[in-house]
Amino acid sequence: MFAFVVRRITQAIFVMLIISLVGFSIKNEIGDPVRDMVGERVTPAEREALRDKLGLNDPFVTQYLRFAKNAVQGDLGLSFFHKKPALAVIAAKAPATLELVFGAALIIIFISLPVGIFSAIYPQSAFSRFTMAFSTLGVSVPVFLTAIVLIYIFSVELNWLPSYGRGETVNLWGWHSGFFTVDGILHLILPSFALASIMLPLFIRLIRSEMMEVLETEYIKFAWAKGLRRKRIWFVHAFKNTLLPVITVFGVQIGIMFAFTILTETVFQWQGMGFMFLEAVERSDISLLVAYLMVVGAIFVVVNTVVDIIYGLVNPTIRIAGR
Repeated sequence: MFAFVVRRITQAIFVMLIISLVGFSIKNEIGDPVRDMVGERVTPAEREALRDKLGLNDPFVTQYLRFAKNAVQGDLGLSFFHKKPALAVIAAKAPATLELVFGAALIIIFISLPVGIFSAIYPQSAFSRFTMAFSTLGVSVPVFLTAIVLIYIFSVELNWLPSYGRGETVNLWGWHSGFFTVDGILHLILPSFALASIMLPLFIRLIRSEMMEVLETEYIKFAWAKGLRRKRIWFVHAFKNTLLPVITVFGVQIGIMFAFTILTETVFQWQGMGFMFLEAVERSDISLLVAYLMVVGAIFVVVNTVVDIIYGLVNPTIRIAGR
């Protein structure tokens, strides 16, 4: 198991190096940060002097090595627009995005598990047929359209839920959270459902198909022949083996959800990392963009590494095959 963990961590470090190199390589294609910082107020000579001061005229290898050295020390550069460390700007926006992803993950877990299991156990029921049809439609609808429909129904027509912003938050040791206020939770409901809508149909269909396949295996038939209770067969023997591929896919999709927060946060004016990313693109804030790619990449890599390790613990054959 130790060798398995070391191998996964080594792979994660290698992937992070690739992400940092790719993210840093595209920085010169986004725009000129000096132009956006000073506008037309300075002479070309002064602009060039500022570029030298910021190190933007150095060779690519020199800039990347300087960036990699600082990144290892926790310094991802200085935001040209905010005049603050890029990591500090991201940290200020991270709670909003993390809460949004966490809310969407809870919705996916608590809806997809019971619905997927029921649809697998009773595949011919009217509810199962409706769920499969609805999930097919859900996969085809983009997240921004779902968000607009939710706003129109629940905010404009019914006036039940707020349509933008985070609402009231409380400061918990520097973490501004909306989970502990009624207004914050009300503001979280619509964007969480909109973000969950892109993954929820996938997990319902995945759990249903995996569990239906498990229910046809020989050891499940043997469990029926032994006279075990049906709930034990369904929720202990069958469901446990259904979870193995679901855990893997869930880890990958959690990382992908961070990318989809850009659309969700834009529609709901949710002041998170995705909204900050679009503002950084408009302002050509190269350091902040590269730092964002690094942070999101790190989240994606860490989540997948943890999922791989958990999968190795749950399924010993993975560790044995790895040796």
